[in-house]
Amino acid sequence: MQSTRDGFGQAMLELGRKNKNIVVISANLAESTRVHHFAQKYPNRFVEVGVAEQNMLGVAAGLAIEGKIPFATSFGAFSPGRNWDQLRVSVCYSNLNVKIIGSHTGLSVGPDGASHQALEDIAITRCLPNLVVLAPADFRETKLATIAAAKHVGPVYMRFARQAGPNISNGKFAIGKAQVLTPGKDVTLIGCGPILAEALIAARELGKKKIKLEVINSASIKPLDKNTILRSVKKTNRVITLEDHQIMGGLGSAVAELLSENLPTPIKMIGVHDKFGQSGKAEQLWEKYKMTHPYIIKEVLNLLKK
Repeated sequence: MQSTRDGFGQAMLELGRKNKNIVVISANLAESTRVHHFAQKYPNRFVEVGVAEQNMLGVAAGLAIEGKIPFATSFGAFSPGRNWDQLRVSVCYSNLNVKIIGSHTGLSVGPDGASHQALEDIAITRCLPNLVVLAPADFRETKLATIAAAKHVGPVYMRFARQAGPNISNGKFAIGKAQVLTPGKDVTLIGCGPILAEALIAARELGKKKIKLEVINSASIKPLDKNTILRSVKKTNRVITLEDHQIMGGLGSAVAELLSENLPTPIKMIGVHDKFGQSGKAEQLWEKYKMTHPYIIKEVLNLLKK
């Protein structure tokens, strides 16, 4: 198994070879975000700003104005967590071609604890005009999403995790498109990130009970794939969302907004419920906050009873 951050690191090496306008900026976390490989290979296109996330986005904005394609990299807790003002004014307001990379998001940071666990980054980014928001599910999809972000002209925020996980995506990625990972007719589950592996386990277990869970990978949170989601929900009439993030403002909120305007539907959001995380292995924390497959199965059965 490989991590999403490793997928990002490998994609950056490929992009660096193919496009000399690609520049990487690090806020003292090059190895953690896996851009140390890029730094070793292309030292003249790597900038280390130190622990200065606000300055990092200012540097990125200036490089974008000069025609470069800067990837500003840090932990999601620090970027966009500590530099939201610079993201809003310097990058998004000017619609600059900057890619903001938030690694170690959600509970995946594990032992580092609440100060490093970005559980609010989707909420504070998807509200910004001009900004694309991506949350790939595995190593393979992160590589594809990174390449797509580089091709997209305009600001992009992409979040990924620290721990390794299985490849669960279908090997395709496009901004604004979702993937149906398992077809079903009883309940629609829409999720993002490595936590989706738990949804696939739930789908297999429910299948033994003749319950068909349709699992959708919504790695593109903004823009949302409205057509795929609405088509599925019209069939199932029941929705669960799953994310390693606060349920307020995240993917679940985006889906609820879509459905409230177009197709009011019973919905249950699985994620962190207005709490800070704690220290522990990612899998232990997912269990503590009731995000693993037994809890998903329980919520599916509850929805089917209503």
